[in-house]
Amino acid sequence: MWLAASVSALPCAADAQALRGYDVVGDAIPDSLTGAPGDPVRGRALIVDRSSTCILCHSGPFPEQNFQGDLAPNLAGAGSRWSEGQLRLRLVDAARFNAATIMPSFYRVDGLDRVGPAWRGKPMLSAEQIEDIVAYLGTLRD
Repeated sequence: MWLAASVSALPCAADAQALRGYDVVGDAIPDSLTGAPGDPVRGRALIVDRSSTCILCHSGPFPEQNFQGDLAPNLAGAGSRWSEGQLRLRLVDAARFNAATIMPSFYRVDGLDRVGPAWRGKPMLSAEQIEDIVAYLGTLRD
């Protein structure tokens, strides 16, 4: 999921057979999808890359990015508002919190109705990418 300095295009994540299992406990996925912590530098690069779609809806502490979204919560302070497990579940399957959300479920393939041909049967992000984004968001504290 790329280099911190320049990210060109978001590759399709692994196919559905490669999805790793996880347990939802309350409003969180407490355990890493990979069994290891993510890399916050790679996570930031993913968030600011427009092909990942994050900043199309979210704004945050990304001064180099013009035209950040305002449809979703500002990501500044995300690490103070939500635990890593809560962030992880929001990325994996935001629809668990709001069935009408416009936020994609980045690590889910079942039960989705409107999926572009390139993404059918594939998660939008890999487990490693989810963990990288969780690691970065966890650093954003007030």
